[in-house]
Amino acid sequence: MTTPASPPGEAVADVGERALIERIRRRLPPAPPSLLVGIGDDAAVASPDRGALTVLTTDALVEGVHFDRRYSSAGDVGYKALAVNVSDVAAMGAAPRLALLSLILPPDFPVADVDELIDGFVELGRATGVALAGGNITRSPGPLVVDVTVTGAVKPRRVLTRGGGRPGDRLFVSGSIGGAAAGLAWLRDRSRGQEPSAAMLDCIGRHRRPEPRARLGTLLGRTRAASACMDLSDGLADAVRQVAVASGTGARIESARLPIHPGARAWFSEQGQDPIAMSLAGGDDYELLFAVAARARRRLKVVDSQARGVPFTHIGELTSAPEIVLDHGGSVEPLPRGFVHF
Repeated sequence: MTTPASPPGEAVADVGERALIERIRRRLPPAPPSLLVGIGDDAAVASPDRGALTVLTTDALVEGVHFDRRYSSAGDVGYKALAVNVSDVAAMGAAPRLALLSLILPPDFPVADVDELIDGFVELGRATGVALAGGNITRSPGPLVVDVTVTGAVKPRRVLTRGGGRPGDRLFVSGSIGGAAAGLAWLRDRSRGQEPSAAMLDCIGRHRRPEPRARLGTLLGRTRAASACMDLSDGLADAVRQVAVASGTGARIESARLPIHPGARAWFSEQGQDPIAMSLAGGDDYELLFAVAARARRRLKVVDSQARGVPFTHIGELTSAPEIVLDHGGSVEPLPRGFVHF
């Protein structure tokens, strides 16, 4: 069913909460059979996957902290709000299933932007198998806030955590790093009137609409190829540190192995910044860092064959020594810190 277009300039305060909820409901695809009661009741009711554990995660995107509407469309915000949660579920080795969406809206927020936000959310939901089960709408006296909860399903003994690594396990990272941070930096600096290169356009896309590694995470859990896993919401350096601390190990990362995005390497070099340090510390990549024991390397080959072209790179090891270091081919320094909110 198609939702009627809004009159130009119509704001959420003009249509009211009930009409806005109905408008959102009409933009959604049919619910999966597992969702027994969806939008329109006091709570959703779902049937869990048989024999599976439930994984739950939540993240909020706050305007001015996690996104800037000068650089991201409402559709980008909706897409990313779901992506960051799907990424967390993937890092646990689970398959994402259902989502709850809370919109905290300024009264003058355009209704047309709500439509676009929902469309971005639904686009990624279709791609990752996530159905919107319900949520909440309330007024915000300040910025736009998009709060999402996602549930996932995983079989017992297939759950991945940050703390399962052991000394000698190899560390791998999916995709590339630094692209999202470089894309945001370029957008903030675009007042110079530059046209982005093809590589930089990809970086901008990674900032606006990160691709969560849902299939890879599920494969790592299903095959038990990974001993530990974490997503890169706050940068690779932060993830390495968190996995090492949770596992009771140290870590050594080889700088020459890092898969730095070509656009990020070029951009940071042009700015007189170290591409390695900036890519390690930059957040929003939403790739997966995972550890693999020697006995599981054959299983990792199975993951590689089924990952549908998503690459991953061996970047270092967990160590018995407690230090967490960056190795430049013999010259060793402490690993930089990642992004922290406080």
